[in-house]
Amino acid sequence: MKIRSRPHRAAAVVGALLAGLLLVLTGCSTGGAGKGSSAGSRSAGIPGWAKGMPAVPVGELPTQARDTLRLIDAGGPFPYPKDGSVFGNHERLLPRQPRGHYHEYTVRTPGSRDRGARRLITGTGHETFYTDDHYRTFKAVLR
Repeated sequence: MKIRSRPHRAAAVVGALLAGLLLVLTGCSTGGAGKGSSAGSRSAGIPGWAKGMPAVPVGELPTQARDTLRLIDAGGPFPYPKDGSVFGNHERLLPRQPRGHYHEYTVRTPGSRDRGARRLITGTGHETFYTDDHYRTFKAVLR
């Protein structure tokens, strides 16, 4: 067994530490998974209530949806009489919760003469979901 001198051993230890640090930093910068950054593949920062479903950052919502979120946060007033009504989750596409947990709000659709198909659904646990196809699909809104 060959014994190295102290300077060589110290250089080897420093090199190993730097290599380890580089691996850790590389893993952090890619999210550790090497996946793309599309809304469907984001996993870091997704709350438990949104796991397993598509997600969208609030900044990527249509302007009208962000306007509706501001109204929700302010407690109204809301432009449509049904805004704030209980959402029944009859499609069972959102996590199951007791009746009264979810409430729905209309997202204005430019050019539509009625409420349109776009809605925001909020939960009493601060969950927010967006649908642009009248409850056929939902995205978790990351706020």
